[in-house]
Amino acid sequence: MKKLLFSASLIFSVILAVGCGSSDNKGGSSASTEKGKSSEKVSITAVGSTAIQPLVEKASEIYMTDNPNYSITVQGGGSGTGLSQVSSGAVDIGNSDLFAEEKDGIDAGKLEDHKIAVVGIAPIVNKDAGVTGLTMQQLRDVFTGKVTNWKEVGGKDMDVALVNRAEGSGTRATFEKWVLDGASAAKGQEQDSSGTVHKIVAETPGAVSYLAFSYIDDAVQAIAIDGVEPKAENVLDNSWTIWAYEHMYTQKDTDKNILVFLDFMKSADVQEHVIKELGYIPISDMKVERDVDGKVK
Repeated sequence: MKKLLFSASLIFSVILAVGCGSSDNKGGSSASTEKGKSSEKVSITAVGSTAIQPLVEKASEIYMTDNPNYSITVQGGGSGTGLSQVSSGAVDIGNSDLFAEEKDGIDAGKLEDHKIAVVGIAPIVNKDAGVTGLTMQQLRDVFTGKVTNWKEVGGKDMDVALVNRAEGSGTRATFEKWVLDGASAAKGQEQDSSGTVHKIVAETPGAVSYLAFSYIDDAVQAIAIDGVEPKAENVLDNSWTIWAYEHMYTQKDTDKNILVFLDFMKSADVQEHVIKELGYIPISDMKVERDVDGKVK
C-alpha cells in the first residue's frame, strides 16, 4: 500500500475550518482553546467493513495528530457487524460497503448515511494459475463450482481453491450481487478479513477470491472481465460494475464532535490525497450514481 505523500500539517487548516470541538461529547463539558478547538477528551469507536478500514485508520491517525484530545479506535469485523453495532449504540460509527437498507434486521430510518468514498472490487487469483482475464460467465462458473480446474478457462492444470469472505461481509455481498446474479456460491473456505484473503490467495496455488482495489498489489493477479480491466477509471462510468459506496453510518442523534470528524473525512484534502493514495475513489470523481436497488443514473 502506498505511503501518503503529504504531512498532517498540510491539512491543519482543513481541521480548523470544520470547527473541531464546537460541542459537548456524550454529555461532557467543553472547554475551548484560543483557536476554537475543543480541549475536551473525545472518544470515538468505528467498527465494520475491512474494505474501508485502511482509509479510516489513516485518516484517524492524521486527525489525532492535530487533535490530541481525540481518541479514535478503528476495528474490522465486516459491514454487517458495523451496521448492527451502530444500530444498537454499541459503537459510534458503523463502517459498511452496504446500504443499511440491504442488511436484514437494520432499521435504516434510525441511521444517518455518510458516504465517504467509492471502492472497486475485483476477482483475484494466485499468480501461478495462469489466468489474467475471464468472461463474466466464466467467472460466475468459477464461483458457483462449475469450473473446478483452471485449464477449463485457459489457465494451468491446477485445481480451483475457492476463498470467500464470511457471511455479513459487504465485499462479499457486492461481489455476489454483480457477479453471481442470484446464483449460490460454491462452498469454500471463508475468511473475515480482507488482509487474510490477500495472504491466502498470494500463497495458495489455484486460490481465487475477490478484494477491494485498495488491497490489490503485485502479490496477486487481478482478473479482467470481458476485456475490462479492474481500474478506477473504469469504475467512474460503471464500465466496471463491481463497486460499492463506502459508508460511515451514525445514529441520527449522534454527538456533534463525531460529525466534526466525519466532516474531516469528507474534506477536500482527505478526498483528493488520502483516498486516492490508498486506492479508493472520491465520490466527486464518479460520473454515475447508484441507488440501493442498483439503478444507475
